[in-house]
Amino acid sequence: MKIIINPAQNEWNALTKRPSLDTSSLESAVMEVLNAVKQKGDEALKAFTKKFDGVEVDNFQVSEKEITEAGDLLSNELKNAMLQAKENIYRFHIAQKSSIEKIETMPGITCWRKSVGIEKVGLYIPGGSAPLFSTVLMLGIPASIAGCKEIILCTPPGKNGKINPAILFAAQTAGITRVFKAGGAQAIAALAYGTATIPSVYKVFGPGNQYVTCAKQMIQREGIAIDMPAGPSEVCVLADETADAGFIASDLLSQAEHGADSQVLFVSTSQSLAEKVNIEIEKQLELLPRKSLAVAALSNSKAVIFKNIDEAISLINAYAPEHLIISCKDDEWISEQIVNAGSIFLGSYSPESVGDYASGTNHTLPTNAFAKAYSGVSVDSFVKKITFQKLSRQGLQRVGNTVIQMAEAEGLQAHANAVKIRLQQ
Repeated sequence: MKIIINPAQNEWNALTKRPSLDTSSLESAVMEVLNAVKQKGDEALKAFTKKFDGVEVDNFQVSEKEITEAGDLLSNELKNAMLQAKENIYRFHIAQKSSIEKIETMPGITCWRKSVGIEKVGLYIPGGSAPLFSTVLMLGIPASIAGCKEIILCTPPGKNGKINPAILFAAQTAGITRVFKAGGAQAIAALAYGTATIPSVYKVFGPGNQYVTCAKQMIQREGIAIDMPAGPSEVCVLADETADAGFIASDLLSQAEHGADSQVLFVSTSQSLAEKVNIEIEKQLELLPRKSLAVAALSNSKAVIFKNIDEAISLINAYAPEHLIISCKDDEWISEQIVNAGSIFLGSYSPESVGDYASGTNHTLPTNAFAKAYSGVSVDSFVKKITFQKLSRQGLQRVGNTVIQMAEAEGLQAHANAVKIRLQQ
């Protein structure tokens, strides 16, 4: 990583800029896929699956038998690991369910709010070289807790026409029973518009490549909700002289191996630590099967050194990282100064990969500085909140004149009359 020492504040925008793509041709290609699936349904889906995934699929829906038998294809060690992860994820997310609390704002006026699960949600899970079965748990478990009636999962088939058994076992573990062999922008189109086989949904969740991300953003323009804008994964590590260079290098590499477009940022108050981290990165790189991807990602990455921790914190809040690891002696105090981040990992023994899999927090997080305004996925992501109010006659009498005065001042006489007619009886 290139080491940058005490950059001026007017240089920060350039330092925190993510790798960008030309999306003009991308949108045109994705629009073609969306329109084809909208018009031709399963026929277009089959054609795109053959073209992009290199496999012919006759029946998109995975059978219940395939789902129940998936566990037989996995080691007991992996299944036990997934079940442990499920338990932690469930414990963290079930605590997010809120009880209904009725508030009497005035005598005779009672208001309350109720969470209602979104009826139909679609989960997209990438396949490819790293099938993200962990994301099935991260999305399926809170969707089940929220009470969503239909939870539809789409994921691309392998060259053998089948779904990775770890994805199917995770789906069963999370309570998902409808899984479809469809990937890429065409799967997002199917979830948005529906086909003869795949039902349409009200909200689409899940990560994916640039085509999937673009498709999600385009269907959002048509009124289909999505979890959040998302781009390549990223991590920022903040460390002081007390940190372990080997630990930091492993954290940076664990993010870099996601793909060439991933980004890692190291921020520190110690130049000597940054130099040690670079040495450790070179050592650990040699052991990685996905070395080429990590090297490409590191080419977009930087180590930034500041004289004091306050400037380091300011840069991080400007960057708004998806993942932030704080490996400093005052980690909890520093974390209280962070206002823009997707998920924060405190101390030397809290690697980001634990949050990716099994600590319990959700790993579906805002990227590309969207952490300035967006939260990661939670049970709230899968519910709507409906407000209620009930007034007695006495309650309406107490608040009636307030409503009449305000409505008439806005020139909305019918609003005022809706109160007056009741008070005159």
